[in-house]
This record gives sequence, structure tokens and C-alpha cells, in this order.
Amino acid sequence: MDDKNIKKLLDTEVEKRNCEGEVCEERLDPIMVAHKYKDPTISLICALFAYGNVKQIVKFLNSLDFSLLAKSDEEIAEGLKNHYYRFQKSEDVVALFISLKRLNEKTTLEEVFKRGYLKNRSAIEGINSLIKTLQEIYPYSTMGYNFLISQVTTKTKGAGALKRWMMYLRWMVRCDNIDMGLWSGVDKSDLIIPLDTHTFNVSKKLGLLSRKSYDLEAAIELTAKLKEFDERDPLKYDFALYRIGQERLLAAEP
Repeated sequence: MDDKNIKKLLDTEVEKRNCEGEVCEERLDPIMVAHKYKDPTISLICALFAYGNVKQIVKFLNSLDFSLLAKSDEEIAEGLKNHYYRFQKSEDVVALFISLKRLNEKTTLEEVFKRGYLKNRSAIEGINSLIKTLQEIYPYSTMGYNFLISQVTTKTKGAGALKRWMMYLRWMVRCDNIDMGLWSGVDKSDLIIPLDTHTFNVSKKLGLLSRKSYDLEAAIELTAKLKEFDERDPLKYDFALYRIGQERLLAAEP
């Protein structure tokens, strides 16, 4: 399939998917929970726990009492003592809530992100600013927690794709029937695609991605390719690529 036909396929999928009914009980996505609150902090929690089986993700997120983000450390610990998810023990969930609460008492996630992003219009530097701030504002380290918030990234080759963070940025910056556009002053063209296994495999199958390693460099390469289809908003294709993979729409392709 040549680029012209790939673009036609993706544009058709984007138009089809960009509707309120696309994210629903039959076609689950963590953004469903984020949509209920339209809040950057709650959205970040939804994004960071977005790994594994989507039914389990949504079930876990729906079990959380987000009003705890305005409570004392002790109330947070008590309210979340029975909440755990895959790699995260209840102590890790508690740590995330406390660190986010403390950050919000001093600043906002948007301001912290922009502190890093605006220097070089780099999404990666913005994410590093957020990770570093969370680490500093509530020093806590376990395998589960470190996996949850990720580590500061200084290289792209061989580095994790930061998929959950990149997805969060898509939610915050883009605005359509799926993404919420809660932030301003961040250019859509600076976003990097949230590369998961579905988008990675579909993009390779379509010939959009030549890199064989599933890493941050591959996400950057794919984003650059998608900019050839839409320079200003390459991530409008992200959800379409994800659904094509999730629903196995290319299963018949060689």
C-alpha cells in the first residue's frame, strides 16, 4: 500500500472514530474514566495505570476515590489501603496520590510540564520535568512506583517509549470528540505518538515504521512519518492506528 492509500485509509478511520460513541462500554478505553472528570490530575492517574487488560484498567480506575486528592496523607493512605493493580501495591497507589496532591498545592501539572517543554519545544523534556518534580515532591521508590511514573529519559534509542505519558499529553493538548484539550500553549505538532504494541505492529505492517525496536526512537520515527500526512496534528492518527490493531482490521493483509 502506497502513502496515498495509507493516508486515505487513516483519514477514513480518523473520521469514523472521532465521535462520542467511539469510547463506550463495548469499546473500552481508559479515557472513558478521565472524561467523567475532565481534570488533568485525575487524567494523569488514568493514563499512568493504562497498561494491561483494558477491562481491568477501567475497573481499577472506577474503584478509585479521586476526592482523596484533596485529603490528608493519612486519609489517602486509609482510603487506598485495599487498592492495588498489577505491579503496584497499595503503598504505590498511595504514593502517587500524595505526590500529586502535594504538587497541586504548589503548582499545576501544566505549569511543570511547560517548564521543561518550552525550553526547546520538547515533549520529552516536559515529561522529564514532571517525573523529576514527582520524585522530588514526595521521595519514594519501589519497583512498582518507579514503573508507574517512569524514569527521567535522556536517550531515545533503547529507551522506553513513554507510551502512557505521551497518551496523557495527547489527551491534554488535542481537542476533539476523544481528546479533552485541557491545556493551552502546547503545540500539537510537538507531541510524540504514544507507541503501544497495537500501533507499533500496525505501523510496521503498513510500512509507516522501519525501526524494529520498540522504543522511544521508534515513536519519534513514526511521528515524523505521520507529519507527512498532517504536519500540524500528526497524533490525530494515533487512536485510529490503535483501533485498527485492537480490532484486527488488517488481519487479512499479507
